[in-house]
Formats: sequence, C-alpha cells, structure tokens
Amino acid sequence: MADEWKKLSLQPEEGRYDSGIAESVQFLNEDEVSRLQSLPEEGSPKSDGSRPHEAKSTDKICELQDLERIDSSYGSSSLTESLPPSCLPPSGPSETGSLDTEHISSLAYLSEEGDTLLHLSIIHSIPELSEYIISLAPKEVLDIQNDLYQSALHLAVYLGQVNVVEALVGKCVSLELQDRKGDTALHLACENQDLACAKILLQDPRGPQNLQLQNWKGLCCLHIATLKRNHDLISLLLESGADINSQDGTSGKTALHLAVEMLDRPLLLHLLQHRPQVDAFMYNGCTPLHLAVGRKDAGLARILCQAGADILQRNREGDTPQDLAEGNNQLLALLPFDDLMISGKPVVTSA
Repeated sequence: MADEWKKLSLQPEEGRYDSGIAESVQFLNEDEVSRLQSLPEEGSPKSDGSRPHEAKSTDKICELQDLERIDSSYGSSSLTESLPPSCLPPSGPSETGSLDTEHISSLAYLSEEGDTLLHLSIIHSIPELSEYIISLAPKEVLDIQNDLYQSALHLAVYLGQVNVVEALVGKCVSLELQDRKGDTALHLACENQDLACAKILLQDPRGPQNLQLQNWKGLCCLHIATLKRNHDLISLLLESGADINSQDGTSGKTALHLAVEMLDRPLLLHLLQHRPQVDAFMYNGCTPLHLAVGRKDAGLARILCQAGADILQRNREGDTPQDLAEGNNQLLALLPFDDLMISGKPVVTSA
C-alpha cells in the first residue's frame, strides 16, 4: 500500500487556476484514486476496527479534495459546483437564526480579490444563494468591501439584481459606502438609469440618505441623473429630498447649469418646474444665463429670462450676460439695456 502512494504522480490540472487563489493546487487523478481504493487491504484490523493504512489514505484523499476546492471558482461557469452542502441553501423553507463563530468566519472569508462568498454569488448571478447568505449573515459581513471598495450592494445594483438589492436594504446595510470612484450604490443606479433599484434605495425605512454625497468627480446623484437627461430619475431624487441647487465639487455647477451646457431645452424646462434658483452661481460667478448667452443659444436664454434670470448679474470677471451678448442682435433683443433700473432690474419702456 505504501508503495502505491509513492507511485502516485501529482500533476497540476490545466485551466484550473481561474482565480489565482491557489497557485500550486494539485490533485489525484480520479482513475488512480479508484484503483488505489480497489486494492486489497493489507495488515490486520486495529482495535478500533480500522486497518493500518486506511485512515492515512482517507485523510490524504480528503486533504487533496479540500485543496482542489481552495479556488473560489471566480470566473468559472458555476460557483456552487465546488461548495459543500452545508454552504448551500436548504431545499425546504429557510430558517434564519444565530450563527456560530465558525460559520460567520466562513461567510466573511475573502478571496484574493477581497470578495466574500456573497460578492461571488452576486457576480455569478446566483440570486438564491445570495438571498440565503443575506438572511444569515450579520450586517458587518454584508458591508464588507472588496479590493475595489465595492460592497455587495454596489455589485447587486450594478448588475441590476433588484431582489438582492431589496434583501440587502431590508437588512439595513450601509447605503453610503463609496467604491474606488467615490460612487455609492445610488450613484451607480443613476449612472445605469435603473429606476427600480433607485426606488428601493430611496425607500429605506431608516429615513433619507445623504443625497448631497459626491463621488470623486464632485458629482452627486442629481448631477448624474441630469447628465443622463433622465426626467423620471430627476423627479424621483427631488421628491426624495435632493437639493436642486446643489453644486458640483469641481466648478460649482447646478443641475440648471448642466442642462444649459448640454443645450437641452426640454430638460431645462423640466428642472424649472421644480423652482430652482435661476441665478445660481458657479465658482466663477457665472449664472445659467451667462452660459446660455456664451453658447449663443437664444432659445435657452429666452426660457431663462422668462423664468426671471437677471440679465445684469456680473460674474467674477465683471461681465454680465448682456456684455457677453455684444454683437449678437438676436440675443441683444432678449437682453435690452436701459439705464433706468428698479431694485437692480432694468425697466424696459415701449416705444
């Protein structure tokens, strides 16, 4: 029997190292294991009924089978193929309860990329397993972020797994964790224009989240929804408490400035319905009207003037929208000059 073990050749299985977690995993050839197990047993039984090499052989096979399972199957076709039955959802109704330290540790175990089992089940689109883990794991485990600072909620929103998002929000996971780009899960929902996920994230029973939170580009969720020209998402955010006058972190633009920059009249009209500050300043002192005139768009300038924009408001360089319209008769017709002013507003007299 011992000679048979010496004759075994352990060769790496080609294509097995898909996640790189176990760089030197080797396993017994199945034919060799079957042949080994079919060999005549040697030696007399011990007092406990086992034979001399039986325990050693079994332990070795189990050890190698465990090594074979060290890889997290990240990127493989099925994550559950290598999972022990104790890690899979039961066939009957799930029973939630307290977990012992060993089970919690297994749920919090990290792959080489920093992913937990929940991260991987979401990545591999196994919602049944994801929801089962969520029902068992404590909030601290559910909020673990991987090497890209993505929580399970980030991944579920990014992949549009609405039921998983709902389950995570139901377990009161953190909604304000930011990934490596500074995006929260709601930022990602706005970026993907996923209204269903956004509604779930905004209906958190704990109350409204910080909708002013900016990513590393200085954008809050309303800015992203505006840049995506998504009217429904904009309305949802504003109804949920977003500030329509919030400025981005790089230039101080509001949603109104962004709509003018994109020369989008329907979007501008939609934002004006929510009564924004028409003369909101950028960091350089420019109002939306400055931008409209600077882009020589008489239609946008007309809409802003009708909404009450100040045609004589000066920016940091001392220019008014009227100054910027110099030489453009179409714009100057919208921005008449008159020395007579009341409360800073020009009085236009009819001929």
